[in-house]
Amino acid sequence: MLQLLGRLLILFALISCNANKEISFVKYSRQELKKRTFDYFWRTTDTTNYQVPDRYPTLTFSSIAATGFGLSSYLVGIENNYITRSEGGERVLSTLKFLAELPQGPEPSGVSGYKGFFYHFLTLDKAQRFKQVELSSIDTGLLMAGVLSCMSYFDKENDPVEKEIRDLAEGLYRRVDWQWMMKSNGKMSMGWHPEKGFLDSDWAGYNEAMVLLIMAMGSPTFPLPETTWHKWCETYPIDSFYGYKNVQFDPLFGHQYSHIWIDFRGIQDSFMRAYSDDYFENSRKATLSNRAYCIKNPGKWVGYSENQWGLTACDGQSINR
Repeated sequence: MLQLLGRLLILFALISCNANKEISFVKYSRQELKKRTFDYFWRTTDTTNYQVPDRYPTLTFSSIAATGFGLSSYLVGIENNYITRSEGGERVLSTLKFLAELPQGPEPSGVSGYKGFFYHFLTLDKAQRFKQVELSSIDTGLLMAGVLSCMSYFDKENDPVEKEIRDLAEGLYRRVDWQWMMKSNGKMSMGWHPEKGFLDSDWAGYNEAMVLLIMAMGSPTFPLPETTWHKWCETYPIDSFYGYKNVQFDPLFGHQYSHIWIDFRGIQDSFMRAYSDDYFENSRKATLSNRAYCIKNPGKWVGYSENQWGLTACDGQSINR
């Protein structure tokens, strides 16, 4: 898992534009880029509430999902000797303690979550609900994926810090009421507002929420039924794009996020068996089709090429020729 996570942490391409809109690309080796990505999480995390900012250098709010990625990135830092196991453990413990103590409740303000879920964005000072954002199922799921990765990694039986990490992580995971977030159609709502209730939008395949449903189905306290997975798969859009047939989702993050925490090589459900495929190969082909599109560059975007590709969700500039 850590090797895969280390690779997928290489997500950032640094681009600078001059007044003439000529783009120059900053080149980094794979190791440099991995280290710089780790540094983002290690250095920008708030040292009081231990939440990770949603973006940088603009500081508006923290993202609960980014905090989940941050928790897993600390493990990569330990494995690559960027930090010691002790340093990583102390950061993880401080983060989990703070998350466990954040106020939860149905009130529209002054809280950070409800029913074990957390709001999508939290304020930078108190880590409480930012404006009127939703109680987010996917962002809570990504946070919990980071929480559980730490629970698995810090496994020393006689180390008090690591034992407390495991206890806090299990408590955070166990209190998420996944069943409460489910709709009558058998699919999970994307979120909830105290002002108006559940969102109409729900999670159906294929996108980044695969890890969310897997964790919810495996919950020891509020598990979802097996039929949840069938509901997820029944809307899979399968097609060919630039020479590669796969379950479609345009931006790469939908094909990457779940693989950060789960090794899907060789794993098949009934849908993948029907296509003689697995989810790892599906994401590999989606990545190749993404690259093929950038090489072809039908939109004539500046910079797209065999070495500049990987379209996903991010801040940046797009310039037509």
